[in-house]
Amino acid sequence: MATVKICGLKDAGTLQSVLHLPIDHIGFLFAKSKRQVTPAEARDLVKLVRDRRERGLPTPLTVGVFVDPSEELLAEVMREAPLDVIQLHGAEDPAFCRRVKETFPVLVYRVFSVAGAVGAGESTNATASIDDELDPYAGCIDGVLLDTAGGGTGRTFEWSRIPDYLAWANRNGIPLLVAGGLNPDNVAELLRAYAPHGVDVSSGVESDGVKDITKITAFVERVKRHESHASA
Repeated sequence: MATVKICGLKDAGTLQSVLHLPIDHIGFLFAKSKRQVTPAEARDLVKLVRDRRERGLPTPLTVGVFVDPSEELLAEVMREAPLDVIQLHGAEDPAFCRRVKETFPVLVYRVFSVAGAVGAGESTNATASIDDELDPYAGCIDGVLLDTAGGGTGRTFEWSRIPDYLAWANRNGIPLLVAGGLNPDNVAELLRAYAPHGVDVSSGVESDGVKDITKITAFVERVKRHESHASA
């Protein structure tokens, strides 16, 4: 069953409106962005999720998205808003990822950028061997997330690059999530063609830069409907 991650939530009203949906991850951005939240703001959002969890209700994992954070910033956030997952979206090396795993009671997801944004006129040439890129992270991370180079572009990358990354994730027993330009209209196509373990969306479920409950609902329903048909 493919997992769903809704990223970039920043207000309690929107979060409360989607917690009843079968969402697996909720992402909060601590990097510079119009969707950025402070540790104090995240504290209130994480508390909403944890209160629901304590009542025995299904809840998503809370994910903090960081770009080249200091360990001091991670410690501050974890004190204020105890996250379930730390997602690293910069140039964090394997040693840093391992320290995060050993220091905090979290899963660590590492984002890898894929060149060749569709419609951007970029080269689709592959980097060197994917194994060379990812092997140093084996045992240091708990999940891989692929995103279009540059992040937050709203464009998809060449999905034909997915199978090699997916094969590596499968060999290492960890999930692979795909982000980058996804929306309710194209997510079923991605799942049908490449079957990643999960999908991640932010701008694709927004209207005028604001999270749109109708689009979030449609996105989640299309992922779960595809999965139920695929398993039938």
